[in-house]
Amino acid sequence: MMVSYSTVASGSGNASDSSRGRRRRSSRSQKDHNFSGQASWTSCVINLLNTIVGAGVLSTPLALSHMGILLGVAVILWSGLAAAFGLYLQSRCSRYLERGASSFFALSQITYPNAAVIFDAAIAIKCFGVGVSYLIIIGDLMPGVIRGFNEAADAVPFLVDRHFWVTAFMLIVIPLSFLRRLDSLKYTSVIALISIGYLVILVVYHFVEGDTMADRGDIRIIRWGGLVPTLQSFPVIVFAYTCHQNMFAILNEIKDNAPRKTTGVIAASIGSAASIYILVAVTGYLSFGNNVLGNIVGMYVPSIASTIAKAAIVILVMFSYPLQVHPCRASVDAVLKWRPNGKLHRHSPNGSPARTVPLLGGTPSQPVARNDTIGELRFAIITTGIIVLSYTAALTVSSLDKVLAYVGSTGSTSISFILPGLFYYKISAPDSIHHQRLLKEDDEAESGDEGDLDPRRSWRQTLLRKLSLALAFYGIFVMILCLGTNLFFSTSAH
Repeated sequence: MMVSYSTVASGSGNASDSSRGRRRRSSRSQKDHNFSGQASWTSCVINLLNTIVGAGVLSTPLALSHMGILLGVAVILWSGLAAAFGLYLQSRCSRYLERGASSFFALSQITYPNAAVIFDAAIAIKCFGVGVSYLIIIGDLMPGVIRGFNEAADAVPFLVDRHFWVTAFMLIVIPLSFLRRLDSLKYTSVIALISIGYLVILVVYHFVEGDTMADRGDIRIIRWGGLVPTLQSFPVIVFAYTCHQNMFAILNEIKDNAPRKTTGVIAASIGSAASIYILVAVTGYLSFGNNVLGNIVGMYVPSIASTIAKAAIVILVMFSYPLQVHPCRASVDAVLKWRPNGKLHRHSPNGSPARTVPLLGGTPSQPVARNDTIGELRFAIITTGIIVLSYTAALTVSSLDKVLAYVGSTGSTSISFILPGLFYYKISAPDSIHHQRLLKEDDEAESGDEGDLDPRRSWRQTLLRKLSLALAFYGIFVMILCLGTNLFFSTSAH
């Protein structure tokens, strides 16, 4: 549905198209000579999918009970499409930056420099809050998991103490949180996705087995449960696709960053997530009908299978925690470097002023915030600070529902829709110096003749800019709607 900017005229085997492709690749490789990604396409899909799909998948059947199956599935598909478009715009924006230098911070510096600190602060707070919620989930679920495997567990107090389990699992996630590269988390992401697979199989199995029919309520197919319940469930589905905080890291680390490859990562990740959400939502809702609760796993008859499912949720959130630390650290670093006069205080690992990374060949140098550019000591201090603060919050706070509801309404909406839309609309303006240089580079790569331009490209560019602005307005609408829902209605649907 989304047209790649580098699409050439159709015609298999056309020699002119082949030569253009070679020249384009040559031009790109010349520009990207200073950085080479190491992450495979599969690794990027796995990490992005793990960032998307979390324990929230278990609440999708409740959303369907409020919306009805028809509307609920439509909202799941629409939300996935909107999230995918935001990711696509991020991949487009990354073309205006040096290879491996993409970040919200770098883009804000050349589009809305005065607001850069606000953007990064929102991302940092959002990722930090989600990370804390993961630790709280671990502390809440593990005592039940232990009791499920051993009914006499209460005789050993520390085994059913949430503080003990939060502390124990921190020993696992701390080393993972200190990894610089998102690609380094691909194996833990695989384990997390296996856990998701088990949860999906469990829900589908009970639906096929039909052992929940005695507890099933009415089924809504076309009718909905009313405006208020629908508004309460809408944010649950919209924010279920939030992964945009890690998209730039994916673009920086992927080995082949050709548009078709990055678009493929987006399509595979969002498509897989949407399939999982629909499968769990529909089969889970048909299992319990309108009697379904927020966590469907907790509704099944206690058994080894359901206990393993709770353990799978713990494993899932445990390995998702480092995926929140990664973008949080980069955003905190950018916020700490920001100065009121718009200049940034930057140091390289050896303490000398760091070299800035230029935007496109020949443009003025601009600072870039990436995990790779943070000095060893600074990297350790920021990471330690995030871990200690999140650990302390998880031990002292039993519920973050209200806080996360507001943080999600603002932070998730901003990084998913508003920022990608505004960034692309601003940077791709016809009078933008960055856009003009990129067009010149593409023109030289494609034809070598300024007069030999594809008129369709201008039309596609105009349409994409209008759609990006529409996405930003959609994000503002979602933010207002979600904040209003949090203010005036109960958020118990979470």
